[in-house]
Amino acid sequence: MTLPGVVLVGARGYGLHHRANIDRLVAAGVCTLTAVVDPTLGTATDAGTPVAPDVGAAREFGPVDVVVVAAPIGAHLPLALAALEAGADVLLEKPPVTTRAALAALLEAERRTGRVVQVGFQSLGSDALPAFRDGSLVGAVRSAAAVGTWTRNQAYWDRSGWAGRRRVGGVDVLDGVVTNPLAHAVATALAVVGCRRAADVVRVEVELYRANDIEGDDTSAVRVTTAAGLEATAALTLCGPSEVLPTVRVRGTAGSAVLGYTSDEVAVGGTTRTVGRTDLLENLLAHRARGDALLVPLVSTGAFVEVLEAVRATEPVRIDHPWVTWQGDGPERRPLVADVEAIVDRAADDRALFSEVGAPWAHTARDEVLQVLRVGGTEVATELDGAGTIATSSPRPYLHPIRTLGGTVVTAHHPADHDWHCGLGFAIPDVDGVNCWGGRTYVHGHGYVWRDDHGSVEVVHAEQHGPSSTQELVWRGPDRRVVLHEDRVLRWSATPTGWELTWSSSFRAPGEHPVHLGGPGSNGRVGAGYGGFFWRFPSCTDVTVRTAEAEGEAAVHGSVSPWVEWTATFDEGPAIVRIEALDHRDPWFVRADEYPAVGSALAWREPALVRPGVPLVRSFRATITDGHTQPH
Repeated sequence: MTLPGVVLVGARGYGLHHRANIDRLVAAGVCTLTAVVDPTLGTATDAGTPVAPDVGAAREFGPVDVVVVAAPIGAHLPLALAALEAGADVLLEKPPVTTRAALAALLEAERRTGRVVQVGFQSLGSDALPAFRDGSLVGAVRSAAAVGTWTRNQAYWDRSGWAGRRRVGGVDVLDGVVTNPLAHAVATALAVVGCRRAADVVRVEVELYRANDIEGDDTSAVRVTTAAGLEATAALTLCGPSEVLPTVRVRGTAGSAVLGYTSDEVAVGGTTRTVGRTDLLENLLAHRARGDALLVPLVSTGAFVEVLEAVRATEPVRIDHPWVTWQGDGPERRPLVADVEAIVDRAADDRALFSEVGAPWAHTARDEVLQVLRVGGTEVATELDGAGTIATSSPRPYLHPIRTLGGTVVTAHHPADHDWHCGLGFAIPDVDGVNCWGGRTYVHGHGYVWRDDHGSVEVVHAEQHGPSSTQELVWRGPDRRVVLHEDRVLRWSATPTGWELTWSSSFRAPGEHPVHLGGPGSNGRVGAGYGGFFWRFPSCTDVTVRTAEAEGEAAVHGSVSPWVEWTATFDEGPAIVRIEALDHRDPWFVRADEYPAVGSALAWREPALVRPGVPLVRSFRATITDGHTQPH
């Protein structure tokens, strides 16, 4: 009898666990290891096994019957599709994919090829699951609440280019506590209540938070209501004081139990017993050999993918700094969220979201749309009111997303590196001592420090007239006192190559005294005169920033020129943004290497004064175009 040949895609990281398991099964005479596929190895063999460039090329070394995929999340779909098309069955690491559409594509490939995909939720091989299903442990299951309190340091987030990211190269990866490190907790809770397929899900609610400087979530709550009227919840964090074994708390008609899904321990009453577990690769091989039912067939992960869809639709909220403390330095640096263990515990017991159990850092307000800008019937920008911004990021209205006519998004908001960077808008670090920029305040001689000085900006009156709008805004201090008035006019129209936005802000003093508008530059930090009109771009490559006289970050930063132009390749394609200063000659503030942004520095070295009865006006014209800049 010819033994099935296994190919391992991804030999490092978690792939090492798969390699050890495959070697075990090879020694047991269950299969053979044909080849390893991993472009990072750079060798012809790996521990004596041939290294192939791809699954198709692995046939040179033997049969390719089963492909184990332990690659980065964003590569799951293409690698699994390639393996199925090559005629192999697949053991695919979790999460299988990140979108409903990708799951549908993979299910269709299964049907077309006649091969199968088993998904690597190892905990779903536990013998505890059938015991919960047959009612022998707690009677009929009514709810399951996953509890996960882990800790992860900076080295964890630095381990790869996709760690902690939501999108990489235009592909959803959604790496966060719900979808990766504690994904088994969510999947196990769903399985315990019998919620496996997408059709089993009626409603998904999520609250996603982040204390780390990442795009994804590290402290989150999930609640799924099933078609049978049951609930599966999860309260999870990677910002706890210590690592605690995760559990699933199960309630039934005849009692309750706690499942330690990593240790296969079930505690019922005062008794704890260890149950068995079937290895998922063994199960897949048995399916091939004898027709055994797969324990985690691809279709059974539909409910989990519905959770991922909710995660994808919900951007994580930064946990405000008073509730986070930091321990360690360098790679060992990690955040601790105040009282997070007790909050997670309460959420699990109440089958509730964090906001429902009184987490002090829970921020559930979401941005409301103030207006939508359209050019020729195409939606090119949305103005949001900033309600979704936490207090220390200085809530204010802003435009996001801004798109080219071709659909390329050229703004970012609440990026991991600076949560207070919000699309395109006006933000000022020092309005008579009020921080209307966000984050730490620069204090000469002390650097950046946290202060309770954050203000906010709100629209109190607005009118839209076709392709233009007028708004009256008030800038408030932390005590809600009005520190500045603004009259804002926006106009937008088509151009021969794209579209243009004209922005004019007129600032008025609220009383009889002048208002000082400043920032780090005017407060003593040389070269850091940011504050004013500010455009934060999303991640991009092939960046060129230039004026009529200069090119490159170093040359443009701090220069005075009628216009500045940013050309780059974004997720959806290349685009050009040119910003013209219409009524002033403030220096340009530019960042390209550290993060992508351009602004007009209102207080480069000296504060700007808004005198009573004499408005301070700043006006700009931005042209947004698809494609690359023309040679000059």
